[in-house]
Amino acid sequence: MTDPRTEYSPIAGRKPLKLPDGARVGVWVIVNVENWDINGTMPRTILPTPQGATVIPDIPNYAWHEYGMRVGFWRVKEVLDSHGVRGTVSLNASVCIDYPQIVEAMVKARWEIMGHGFVQRPLPLEDDEREVIRRTIDTIKEHTGSAPRGWMGPGLAETFDTPDILAEHGIEYVCDWVADDQPFPLKVKSGRLISIPYTVEISDITLWAVQSHRASELLERGKEQFDTLYREGAESARFMAIALHPYLIGVPHRIGYLDKLLGYIRSHDHVMMMTGGEILDWYDAATQA
Repeated sequence: MTDPRTEYSPIAGRKPLKLPDGARVGVWVIVNVENWDINGTMPRTILPTPQGATVIPDIPNYAWHEYGMRVGFWRVKEVLDSHGVRGTVSLNASVCIDYPQIVEAMVKARWEIMGHGFVQRPLPLEDDEREVIRRTIDTIKEHTGSAPRGWMGPGLAETFDTPDILAEHGIEYVCDWVADDQPFPLKVKSGRLISIPYTVEISDITLWAVQSHRASELLERGKEQFDTLYREGAESARFMAIALHPYLIGVPHRIGYLDKLLGYIRSHDHVMMMTGGEILDWYDAATQA
């Protein structure tokens, strides 16, 4: 049974979409910056508790994430800055309050900021989804000067109502629907909401927290992903997402592979490094002309 939000559209036979100046691939780097509540169960764990118990506070797993905020984020930023890449940040809005130096650094670097919930908790677990979305947007606007245009649900999770609520609150694009290599519209009750290509494949969560690959897998898989999209993009534009979390990519034995992957991608002509909003603006112009 088809879902209620999308029309099936096979990429074979679509009208070709062209990026500016003959570019084949738009590449965007998404840095997921989260706030984990030490008073609750951790969103993700690397170290199981002895006897399989669930404990609160879960110090080692909380501290694993905290390393990403203290150290890992700054490594990621250094690499992106060295390649002239503006990140798109998927931001738990409470980071603005608890880690203001990180938000200040993002704004100064002109990174784009998307909403990612108030704390790292999936929307289906929230008592009032609409209030969480409103509070997230308002907090980001208050602390950065701009309301987010994009949204990514914590864990990519939505309720059946989420797209309608996002559109009502002025969100223009969403990343939860990892169903295509090109943007596509979602059906909403009012307004317009576009799905921008995100990834669960070129993601440090999948590579290391789920599949337990070696650190080099990011470079190997990322190059193969890019090569295919680059070849296909000669006919019609493709988009590649690189999904990062500071507590995973930002450790010493992994960060070098992000540097190498970006170097490989940028060594090719006809590639655009973009933010989520830039992809959206291009798509709107390309499809509404």
